[in-house]
Amino acid sequence: MGKKKRSKKDKTRQSSEVAPAVDGDVTAAGDAPTAPEPGGKLKRKEYEAELEVLQGELVAMQEWVKATGAKICIVFEGRDTAGKGGTIKRITERVSPRTFRVTALPAPTEREKSQMYIQRYISHFPAAGEVVIFDRSWYNRAGVEPVMGFCTPEQTERFLDQVPAVEKAMVESGIHLVKYWLEVSAEEQTRRLKSRIDDPRKIWKLSDMDLKSYSRWYDYSRARDAMLAASDTSWAPWFIAHTDDKKRGRLNIISHLLSQIPYEKIDRPEIKLPRRQAARGYVEPDLPLRHIPEPY
Repeated sequence: MGKKKRSKKDKTRQSSEVAPAVDGDVTAAGDAPTAPEPGGKLKRKEYEAELEVLQGELVAMQEWVKATGAKICIVFEGRDTAGKGGTIKRITERVSPRTFRVTALPAPTEREKSQMYIQRYISHFPAAGEVVIFDRSWYNRAGVEPVMGFCTPEQTERFLDQVPAVEKAMVESGIHLVKYWLEVSAEEQTRRLKSRIDDPRKIWKLSDMDLKSYSRWYDYSRARDAMLAASDTSWAPWFIAHTDDKKRGRLNIISHLLSQIPYEKIDRPEIKLPRRQAARGYVEPDLPLRHIPEPY
């Protein structure tokens, strides 16, 4: 990446890189891993300008993935309202859905419950030339499932014992695996959940499960701590992103993601539009077509 000129992006990346979680980073249950001091409020124009640069780099990464057959798997985990969906949207809104694919699996079927736990996720792993983003992942077995009583403590313990070996196999097969845990404060989570109650655009995000999860903040904290301690490895480390400030969080995550992928800019030939064909007598017919109303 040092071969490309993108000073704005490099500046953002340097300020956003976060060390992987280690035992010393996880404090007493309920406390988030220590966050850096936040900067001043980021103006919308500044945010959009930085985002434009980063999204241009994501397109460059996409072209490298397509040209080289690279395989990238990105895992997003974190507390409810931490901003996973918004971050994923900004990552994918300027790239091709043929290359970037978002996977958000529903609750398992009865058949899937009888399978090896990670089996239903494996079919979604990236093939050559693909970027797969998991909006929650196999780490449900370490978070929501034990907290909400959907699995036994023994099943969670077995998962945490096995997952490092599974992820090592992924990496050894050539997959670039990047894992993010998005952390939000209890106060900000409360504010965001309350904002969903009366907003018709967000009410679908507030389910009975969300309300139960909200009441179990410290159960989730303990589950998070155990997950980070067991599955933060040299081949698949966890990266913690603090997202009380949504705009800064998105920029920090995208710039960090770009720093984790060894992409190079792919040279493209100069593009020129061809001459449009002549009408050769074509006249648009007067058909009884139905046009939509134009109230705006």
